[in-house]
Amino acid sequence: MHELGIVKHVVDQVEKAAEENKVNKVLKLTLEVGEVSSIVPDYFKDCFEWYKKKTKYMQDTLLDLVIIEGISYCTNCKTTYKTVEHAKICPSCGSKETYLVTGNQMTIKDMLVE
Repeated sequence: MHELGIVKHVVDQVEKAAEENKVNKVLKLTLEVGEVSSIVPDYFKDCFEWYKKKTKYMQDTLLDLVIIEGISYCTNCKTTYKTVEHAKICPSCGSKETYLVTGNQMTIKDMLVE
């Protein structure tokens, strides 16, 4: 379960930003998580709930995970398709000449602070 390491990294960044901006606390944290990022949302949420108790600014932070759909592009027939349904093989032409466009990222989208 690598989610705990990712949670620690994210929380450390948010705590640093809270400190630098002299906020009282972080009320809500919105993260964009790619559908094929290898992050399991339920595990991530569990780790976040456990780890936030060890923080200065995030004790009561609500976590909002926005899942970004995995989309791939076929360089052969120039179409996009849902990565989760078809992996690396284009459903239109059967080509393996594809690449992931979205869906593997993890980004801090927004923080609501007090």
